[in-house]
This record gives sequence, structure tokens and C-alpha cells, in this order.
Amino acid sequence: MVQAGILAAASMIVRIIGLLYRAPLTAIIGDEGNGYYGTAYNIYTILLMISSYSIPSAVSKLMAQKLAVGENGNAQRIFHCALFYGLIVGVGASALLFFGAGLLVPRVAENVLRVFAPTVFLFGILAALRGYFQAQGSMVQTSVSQILEQLANAIVSIGAAAALMRIAAGQSQTVQAQYGAAGSALGTGSGVLIALLFMAACYAKERPHMLQGIRNDRSKDADSYGRCMRETIAVITPFMLSGFILNLTTSLNQTLYYRIMIGVRGMDEIAATTQYGIFSNKAVVISNIPISIATAVSSAIIPGISASFARGDLADTRRRAANASRITSMIAIPSAVGLAVLAKPVTMLMFPQMESLDEAGRLLSLLAVTVLFYSVSTITNAVLQSIGRMNMPLVSAGIALLIQTAVLWVLLAATDLSVYALVAVSVIYSAMIFIVNEFFLKKYLGLKRDWGILLIRPLFCAAVMGAAAVLVYRIFRGILSHTGLRLYFVNFGATLAALLTAVVVYFFLLIRSKTMTRENIGSLPKGEKIVQVLHRLKWL
Repeated sequence: MVQAGILAAASMIVRIIGLLYRAPLTAIIGDEGNGYYGTAYNIYTILLMISSYSIPSAVSKLMAQKLAVGENGNAQRIFHCALFYGLIVGVGASALLFFGAGLLVPRVAENVLRVFAPTVFLFGILAALRGYFQAQGSMVQTSVSQILEQLANAIVSIGAAAALMRIAAGQSQTVQAQYGAAGSALGTGSGVLIALLFMAACYAKERPHMLQGIRNDRSKDADSYGRCMRETIAVITPFMLSGFILNLTTSLNQTLYYRIMIGVRGMDEIAATTQYGIFSNKAVVISNIPISIATAVSSAIIPGISASFARGDLADTRRRAANASRITSMIAIPSAVGLAVLAKPVTMLMFPQMESLDEAGRLLSLLAVTVLFYSVSTITNAVLQSIGRMNMPLVSAGIALLIQTAVLWVLLAATDLSVYALVAVSVIYSAMIFIVNEFFLKKYLGLKRDWGILLIRPLFCAAVMGAAAVLVYRIFRGILSHTGLRLYFVNFGATLAALLTAVVVYFFLLIRSKTMTRENIGSLPKGEKIVQVLHRLKWL
């Protein structure tokens, strides 16, 4: 819980920084520039998944298993192999992005994709270092590096986008948007470089302790580097393919959307790109904020579950899996409800461009349900991979991909839903992964769910919370609208009051409905102090 909390807090800080800098960045490059950036970013993410994005989870799983049985030397060899793997595939992926940009994205986004190319190489090294520390149960180094990465990303993105837009001044709006998007991509690479330098410094400091651990190695036989490399590739590949399918889905949906809407339905290219940018760089970006908490929890639970399973303690493995799912659902459910009922106010906080606010708000409101499915699925993916069922998340993602692709084709070709078809298949895709993963957990781990605690009670609490939040928002907006404040600040004050009300109401209802018990609260960091406060408030 402590390590998951550290990583989750860092993830939230990273998301908040991301949203705070996205507002001025979008004001600089516009929705058109956002569309070019999003188009290139989706391809970059797929190549990143193939090359190195899965390395931290894979390394932490393998090293944790070795460390659990005292094989410190073999654990270090796993790290060396992962580092070598990241270097080799990083070089190949970077070359493909740079020289193959014309084949991967529309002409208007080629140069933006080329700017992303060096970032993939740097991330391979960074990923191995993050996995090294996560395997030892320490999420602090990864957390700090993520915050530094996002800070550098924000500063350089805004600065580079503004500078390049000035260079392109006097040229067409499309050319200026392309330059601005390239500046934003430059910020992504700068952030990864800063994070890599920090993690390298942490590793240098940790190296003497690592060497001491190797000298205390209790294992009799040392695995060869060839065997360690085979183990590393065998674990990284399913992790990588699962993530690849998730991002392939995004890229495939993007491609189908452009091909059908522009090539078949005759939609203007710039209009289609702008509409897709609103969906991908506004609605999806906001919905990913609470999902990042689940990603943090999944990274934190992989070493512990892998170690428990390696020791043959199935009861502890089930307990850890159930607790992680319960905690995640208690966060994801109110997040989904909150985004659904306050979609427009939240969007206005982050992206106050009035010309696209209504559409962005509607897209976010409809997309909110995916927060629940993706969050719990992220945890179940991690559990399945930790117990050696590496291919099962791949199977569930593959099934979901086939179904959602067929549905998207029909919706785009036969209806007028346009970008809302992307929302519909996002819900279908996330729900399918959720359902199939639950089947696999029951089959391979014997995990029995208490659906009342996991879903039904939190949903009831969140529904009441949502109603209270909307009521408070409307009351405060009415009051603040008579103060002479600008509309943005009226919305800011009303949304803040609604969110604070939502937190208090939801937490109170969780306790009163016994969805969260005294034992649950006591197991949290500083749990006993929280229990004492709740007793004084007579909530317990």
C-alpha cells in the first residue's frame, strides 16, 4: 500500500502537470496542432510499447522472483539482459520512426513523428533502470523520475512550441500547427532524457549495495547470460504484446476513422484531424487521469504477487490480488461518475477553448465509463502476468480488438456517429477485457469475487456522490456568477467546491455502508490516525 501510494501520488502529480501545461500548449498550437501531435504520438506509443515500455514490469517480475529465493546474482544478470534488450530494440524502433515516418502517418504529421524518434532509444535504458528499483519494492526512484520527466516535458513543450510557432509566423495556419506540434514532441524527448540522467545517478549510488548483495548470494548455481536473456525475452514479449495490442487499437481506430471519414464519407482532412484531436487529446487525456492510479497500483503489486507465487503461497497471492482490485475499484468508480456528471466543467478547467468545449465535454461524459473497466483490467492484467499466465492478457486484448474493430467499421460506414463511434468502441473494448480477464482469474487462480463490495456498493455511494456534486456545482456557479468574475474562474470555484463535496460525501458513504471497514482503513498508511479522526467525527 505504501509503495503503491507513492507511485499513485506521483502518477497523479504527473497527470496534473500534464493537464496544466496542456491548456497553454493547446492555446499555442490549437486543435489542429493537437491533432497532428496526437496522430504522431499514437504511432510513437506503439513503437515504444514494442521496444521498451513493458521492460519495467517484466524486469520487476523476474528480479523479484530471483530475489525472493536469494538469487541476487541471477537477478542482476536479468537486469543486464533487460538493459541490453532495451538498447538493441530502441535503436531499431528509433530508426523506423525516423526513416519510415512517411509510411506510418499522414504527410502533415511526418516531421512531428521524426522528432519523437530519439526518445524511443532513451526510454529503453530508462525503462530497465525503473524496473531494477521496482523489483526491490522501492517506487520512490521511479516516482521522482516521472515527476522530473513531466516537468521537463511541460517546460520544453511550451517553450519549443512557442519558439517554433514564431519561426513559422507568416506561413499558413497548417504549417504553423505542424511546427507547434513538433515543439511539443521535442518536450517529450527532453523529459525522458532528464528522467534517465536522474535514474542513472540513483543506480550509481545503489551499485555498492547491489555488489554486496551479490557477494551474499545464497544460490548455488549462476544462470548463464544466455539463459537470463531467454527468460527476459520470454517475459517481456507477452507484456509487450499486450501493451502493443492496446496501442494498436488506438492506432487502428485512428486509421479507420481517417480512411472512412475522409476517403469514403468525404470529410475535410483538417476538420477530421481537428475532431480527432478533440477526442484523443482532450476527452481521452482527462479520462486517463484516474486510470493512471490503477497503472501505479499494478506496477507496485507485481513484485509482491510474483514473490508470493514463487514461494507457492496461493492464499497470499489471492489476498493481494483481491485487495488491489478492491482499492482500485473504490477509486475508479467515483472517478468515472464524477467525470460523467461534471464533464463540461472539468474539461473547461483543463482546456478552456470555448469553440470545442461542448463537444469535448460530451465526449468525456460518454467515455467516463471506460475508467472503471480499464482500471480494474489493468490490475487483473498485472495479476495474471505475475502468476505466470503471461499470455492471458494478450488473449483478452486480442478478443476485444477483433470485436471492437468490426463494430467500429460498421458504425463509421453505416451511421452518422463520426467521432462518437470511437467512444462507443472504447467502451466495448474496455468492457470485453474486463470480462475475459475475470474469467481467467477465476480459472487459473481460483479467485472468487464479492461483487457487492467490488462494484455494487461503491456504485451506490458514487451515484449519491454524483448527485451531490452536481447540486453543489450549480449552487456555487449561480452565486459566483454574480461576483463579476470571468467565466473561467466562476467555473473553477464551482468545480472545486463540487469536487471537495464529492470526496467528503463518497468517503462518508463508503464507511457508513461498511464498504470500507475499520480494518481496511487501519491497513492504510497512517491508518490508525485516520481511524481516530473518524471516531471523533462519529463516522465509525
